[in-house]
Amino acid sequence: MHAKVISAAIIGLDCIPIDVEVDVSIGKFSFVLVGLPDTVVQESKSRVQSAVKNSGASPPRFNHRVTVSLAPADVRKEGPVFDLPIAMAFLLATNQLQFNPDKKLFVGELGLDGRLRRIKGALSIALMAKEKGFETIFLPEANAQEAALVSGIEIIPIQSLSHLLLHLENTKVIEPVMSININEFYKQQEYILDFAYVKGQEHAKRAMEIAASGGHNILLQGPPGSGKTLLARSLPSILPPLVIDEALEVTKIYSVSGLLSHDKPLVTKRPFRSPHHTASGAALVGGGTWPKPGEISLAHRGVLFLDEFPEFSHHVLESLRQPLEDQVITVSRAQGTISFPAKFTLVAAMNPCPCGYATDPEKQCICSPTAISRYQKRISGPLLDRIDIHIEVPRIKHDEIENGKDGESSSEVRKRVADARKIQQKRFEGSSLITNSEMTSRDIQNFCKMEDSAKDLLKNAIEQLRFSVRAYHKIIKLGRTIADLDGSDEIKNIHIAEAIQYRPKIDV
Repeated sequence: MHAKVISAAIIGLDCIPIDVEVDVSIGKFSFVLVGLPDTVVQESKSRVQSAVKNSGASPPRFNHRVTVSLAPADVRKEGPVFDLPIAMAFLLATNQLQFNPDKKLFVGELGLDGRLRRIKGALSIALMAKEKGFETIFLPEANAQEAALVSGIEIIPIQSLSHLLLHLENTKVIEPVMSININEFYKQQEYILDFAYVKGQEHAKRAMEIAASGGHNILLQGPPGSGKTLLARSLPSILPPLVIDEALEVTKIYSVSGLLSHDKPLVTKRPFRSPHHTASGAALVGGGTWPKPGEISLAHRGVLFLDEFPEFSHHVLESLRQPLEDQVITVSRAQGTISFPAKFTLVAAMNPCPCGYATDPEKQCICSPTAISRYQKRISGPLLDRIDIHIEVPRIKHDEIENGKDGESSSEVRKRVADARKIQQKRFEGSSLITNSEMTSRDIQNFCKMEDSAKDLLKNAIEQLRFSVRAYHKIIKLGRTIADLDGSDEIKNIHIAEAIQYRPKIDV
């Protein structure tokens, strides 16, 4: 006997439908899986046999030849999501169950007792199912809330295989999960750190506000203990919540990576990723036999903080250049090429020299000029040129720490950032752009109107400071963000002047 049900395979962040066909014939016992299955899929044979037996059904007998085909055969299959569809197709093929599998999609990992375990990528599967015209998804109960973020499709939460069999036999019907109102997750968000905790450093905090408003990359440079890390970790507290489209994008990435919170199926707070400087290129960019998102993609629409910037390996740092420019990561393997989104704000922090005190007026630097030069050259000129804001974070004096007043709270700064983002949202309505940093040279011509004195100032700066074409465009985009914070439709002289101040003080 032959039977077929539909499942799904994750490819990058998206997925495709997979035909799970089972043929059962009489002969010498065998249980064969074909269709480019990985080791985990091959092991599903044992899980399915035990789960079927422990759910009250008959597993493959000693005289059964069971052949399972996963089609398309040229697409690599990985993960345990095919356990449930293989079991369902087997039960159909052996006439132990009767139901119409049309427009139904099955995914789930089976335990040996027949219970269903949480899977990765439920949101991607639900989005694909809706797009392809499926009417019902059967998946683990632990993934039901996540899949219910997609409206217009019936989500059936399954506790166990026996639970599902009773439902399909109309003995004990399972109620579908109601579609979730996404706005319910946008409640008051709490932040551990606050800008009010940062003493002094008003110039640096101003730079962080600009970076948050326009999604600009920023490099913090200063001696140890000057507050670079505190500034970076406080940045999420002044960022506005993710809009719904952004939240679904980020949730999709975390779902596929298996990092989605069990009690909150939607990511509404902007990601903050801080990998250690020993991280490999694959950990940062993404990779594996079948590529998975790396730290860069996990920071999508949020913040990627690289502390001790020069301590990262040269190969890892240079791998940042392409995503900083293109805002997408393309990972190529023999099996194919996969792209991951990479629209993140880079916050890098570094000391001015190996000992850290080259710019400190109170502590003497013990590094030789050669050591300082070698340390700073660990970061290439092309990479530095891709960072919009370069800011010095000096040592804070004791009096400022002891007697200094608390600065503005993050909530006050966040209001200004949100207002600037609203201006950008209105400006880029109808396009894929969200922040000023994403503008191309054509967008700059359309959206960055400058007064004549600002044009003259920028021209003089380009000639005297020998800025690159990329730096020229970044200054304009930075000026556009500063003008948005100022509530100005036109980029003025003062806005360009401030933007120029944020270019690197070292020759790149």
